[in-house]
Amino acid sequence: MTSQRTRERLLGRLLEQGIKSMEVLDIMRSTPRHIFLDEALAHRAYEDVALPIGHNQTISQPYIVARMTEACVMGGKLDKVLEIGTGSGYQTAILASLAKKVYTIERIKPLLDKAKKKLKLLKLRNIDYKHDDGTLGWEEKAPFDAILTTAAPQTVPNELLRQLADGGRLVIPVGGEGQQKLKLITKKDEEFREDVLNLVRFVPLLKGQLHR
Repeated sequence: MTSQRTRERLLGRLLEQGIKSMEVLDIMRSTPRHIFLDEALAHRAYEDVALPIGHNQTISQPYIVARMTEACVMGGKLDKVLEIGTGSGYQTAILASLAKKVYTIERIKPLLDKAKKKLKLLKLRNIDYKHDDGTLGWEEKAPFDAILTTAAPQTVPNELLRQLADGGRLVIPVGGEGQQKLKLITKKDEEFREDVLNLVRFVPLLKGQLHR
């Protein structure tokens, strides 16, 4: 179900799809995706697909996790990273294995509580958690070297742009229901450069709708 061979097959597929960062691939090799899924779906953990985690949310497709993480890593240092949308905690685990400090925000309290337990199992102690509206970012901890958003707003929140460090990267899906654009926005000397990485489909980033 969770054999090394199954994981290696997935990593081979990610390489074929253009993932270049061996650092990211090595972390994904050693991070057990199956523990972030309910038991009934754990046998599908190393398929390259998004899977449900409850509350109308999903754990992202491994290729998209790798693509987004690579975009963060290849831009330079990762002392402080902000993740919007903790979800299952899988993307959080990948980031926490690469960055000095990860700050993660989730609006759905039961998902956040469950993710905390899974991440503690992996002995990842460089993560701060917050139950809040992700569109606001985490101003008191800014600026961030990278901000990664696992849900799609209609437009890029200005709050997130303001919380980037100089040279910082915002990796964010943008658009309405259906197809969205995964964007990499880089800040340099108060100017922003925008690149489109992929066409994607994420759950919406909802403003002000906290769930306890």
